[in-house]
Amino acid sequence: MVFVELIGAFIVILSIIYIYYKYVIFNFWSRRGVFYVKPVVPTGNIAALITGKVQVGIFFRDAYMKYKNYRAFGMYSLFKPNLLIADPELIRLVLTKEFESFHDRGMYCNEKIDPLTGHLFLMSGKRWRNMRVKLTPTFTTGRIKQMFSIIKECGNKLADYLDRQAQMRESIEIKDILSRYTTDVIMSTAFGINSNCIEEPNNEYRIQGKKVFYFKSLWIALFMFVPQIMNFFSIPLTNRSVTNFYMNIFRQNVEYRQAHNIVRHDFMNLLIQLMEKGYLDPDDDEKTNEAAVDKLTMIEATAQSYVFFIAGFESSSMTTAFTLYELAQREDIQNKLRKEIDEVLSEHGGLTYDAVNNMIYLSKVIKETLRKYPPLPILNRICTEEIVLPTTDIRIPKGTIITIPVLGLHQDPSIYPNPDTFDPERFNLDEVAKRHRFAYLAFGEGPRNCIGKRFGYIETKIGLVCLLAKYKFKIHPRTQIPLVFNPQTLGLAPKGGIHLIIEPR
Repeated sequence: MVFVELIGAFIVILSIIYIYYKYVIFNFWSRRGVFYVKPVVPTGNIAALITGKVQVGIFFRDAYMKYKNYRAFGMYSLFKPNLLIADPELIRLVLTKEFESFHDRGMYCNEKIDPLTGHLFLMSGKRWRNMRVKLTPTFTTGRIKQMFSIIKECGNKLADYLDRQAQMRESIEIKDILSRYTTDVIMSTAFGINSNCIEEPNNEYRIQGKKVFYFKSLWIALFMFVPQIMNFFSIPLTNRSVTNFYMNIFRQNVEYRQAHNIVRHDFMNLLIQLMEKGYLDPDDDEKTNEAAVDKLTMIEATAQSYVFFIAGFESSSMTTAFTLYELAQREDIQNKLRKEIDEVLSEHGGLTYDAVNNMIYLSKVIKETLRKYPPLPILNRICTEEIVLPTTDIRIPKGTIITIPVLGLHQDPSIYPNPDTFDPERFNLDEVAKRHRFAYLAFGEGPRNCIGKRFGYIETKIGLVCLLAKYKFKIHPRTQIPLVFNPQTLGLAPKGGIHLIIEPR
């Protein structure tokens, strides 16, 4: 009898929840007269994301392609209303002109539970503004030039390491090798550590690095769209062993440098200045900002070095790997790029900062890679102040999620004809001028664009130059064409890796 009553009560509760979802929560866009994709109780429109059937960027690309004739349309991420912006002009308004109403990403950031989430990418409000002001001077041209020799050394080690495989014309899984290269670059520039992952692929630095980017699909959905659930249940995003590892190595290195008065031209040295003084010593490109007197704590500085690691390690290695994947299929483009590399290196007497920046075709090749495979396939914002979106009649209440489908824009045939074709000429100046500026968002736009954009370009360019100057690349039969992407990652990561055949020139 009691069991029957419990079953009855359970059914009543489920019925109430269903009715509340269907007629209250899922009535949000209907009440505002906004076209929306029909949701399903209780997952809304993101059941495929939660169950791991599709990668998040692919999911929103497909939604964009289906409904892009609407300048903006509604969806539901679990119980949260989500407005997908499909029109580049509306995207411009959200990211720049109306930035004050959309200045936060609205994703998980909980420094008490997960201290490494307290970084620039996830911070909100005034704390984000203050941190952005402090960190912007760390990526001036002068400071990147100072780090250039460190990156170049890692690039040369990478090229030398592959010599035996090239002589044997062996197959290599290029993504893993490039991840080891970018790990060495970032560990050196962000932490001042020679991690030597190129030579030692299974050391602790590489093991911890692998843990950073792979999550259960449910965690990705909660992190991006409903962080309130993670906060309520005190769920950290970062693996505890990763948190302990990076906090320990950062603290130990800071203490060692301070005790021995060691100064290096790297990101860690800049963070130490922000910890000790609250501002950076000026380089040749800037004036000092001694007014910024709020010093970074050890935990704050560690979190900033960690996001520098995340951005510089994974996005650069994936971009370089995707570039080689495309070049391996297009021998004509590979040869044209290699010819430019040879000519510019000869003109400059070797690999220098100016030489890399004078490789115009290389820049076009990388931009085309970033079009096909953007590091962040979607951009998230949250409405921080109620607004009627200009040029529309859509009233967006505070707390509404905004999603910008970057991958959808980049693969839209009406913007980029034959989008599956790899064509660096899309980035000739005359072609760029024909497109809306906000139809290309490889590094975001506006005040919250990628602060490390120039560093990422340099890291990717050096890796490509060091490899293409010595080797040729061809597709191995093990590589899937087209690529299939892992749904357990925030960015685009191919299932099964990218296998290439490497040969000496």
